[in-house]
Amino acid sequence: MENIAPVRIQIISIIVSLCFLAYIAFLVVKNKLRVEYSIFWIVSSLVLILFSFWRQGLEIAASLLGVYVGINLAFAAAIFAVLIYLLHLSIVVSKLHEENKALAQRMALIGEELKSTGGERK
Repeated sequence: MENIAPVRIQIISIIVSLCFLAYIAFLVVKNKLRVEYSIFWIVSSLVLILFSFWRQGLEIAASLLGVYVGINLAFAAAIFAVLIYLLHLSIVVSKLHEENKALAQRMALIGEELKSTGGERK
């Protein structure tokens, strides 16, 4: 009876990881998520699937890296990955903000030019 709980958790984690991967694929197909942003989520899902099937893999990776407990390695890696991804998204948002500002300024100049020439379209 003691081995049933870990197997149940393993099956649940495999199913959830596969569903998440399928959902990411669905979002990409429906053009709700760009491929360049989906790569992070696909790799994350594949890592989750790998460690769901290979239960001792996290402990082996932790011992190779000198971490005492495997779950600590998982949390540290997840936090680091999220921070890197947030930095990337901040860079993208900053670039889009600058492009949006430049576009608004160009539109304002064109509007003023049309007003001054009296050639505003109807």
